[in-house]
Amino acid sequence: MWIANILGGAVVFLLGIVVRAFNASGLIAGYNTAPAEERAKYDEKALTKFTGNLLIAASIPLLAGGLLPIAPGAPDVVALISWLVFLAIVIGGVVYMNTGDRFNRQA
Repeated sequence: MWIANILGGAVVFLLGIVVRAFNASGLIAGYNTAPAEERAKYDEKALTKFTGNLLIAASIPLLAGGLLPIAPGAPDVVALISWLVFLAIVIGGVVYMNTGDRFNRQA
């Protein structure tokens, strides 16, 4: 299980870096398929910055959950807890993104 955590955390971390550093809005589900006039309503830079930060933050518990079980005496439940924390961060971030007008372009 610890290998899955490390690999999953590394992939999520790298995606976060790509989205944040290169403004890769094409990797944001829903935004990449929206018509141009719909995308014009949103602040793309703020959206990619938040999404990248969210992915980087979500990768931390996965990486920790992969590295901590290697330590002697660590409980086996660490990997499961790391996935639950990962899900909580992702769900919380998606709810935060979709409530309010945080990423709407100001007129």
